Amino acid sequence: MCAGLFGATSLHAQTVASDADLAAIRATALDYIEGYYTADPERVEKAIFTDIAKRIPMRGPQGRTRVERMSSLELINHAKSGDGKKIPVEQQLKEVKILDVFENIASIRVDAASWVDHMQLAKLGDRWVVVNVLWQLKPRPAPAG
Repeated sequence: MCAGLFGATSLHAQTVASDADLAAIRATALDYIEGYYTADPERVEKAIFTDIAKRIPMRGPQGRTRVERMSSLELINHAKSGDGKKIPVEQQLKEVKILDVFENIASIRVDAASWVDHMQLAKLGDRWVVVNVLWQLKPRPAPAG
């Protein structure tokens, strides 16, 4: 009985996103990631909310997991540093998957060079901005040999 109840409650009305909104969500994600790859802090700044929360779970030296946070200023300065330009162009992955859109909010996944970003966006007026990012580094390949 409980499984049926959960099945019934998982059905919900979804808003069908317009083609314009889908294009704007994708463009925002690309401004974010390509701005990093090209060391274009203005492009990153355009894509993010002023009080963005970018977080990553990290394992500490004693094996405990903690969550580290990056502010909007840190994110913009990180793009400005030019670290993204050090990633070879052929490795600058920027796969954008729109997972869900409901009214003025969206969830997306961006597969990047060595990490994955799960982003939440909000439509503020007529533009979409990244409000939250939860990200994780991809596992490093095992050394050959």
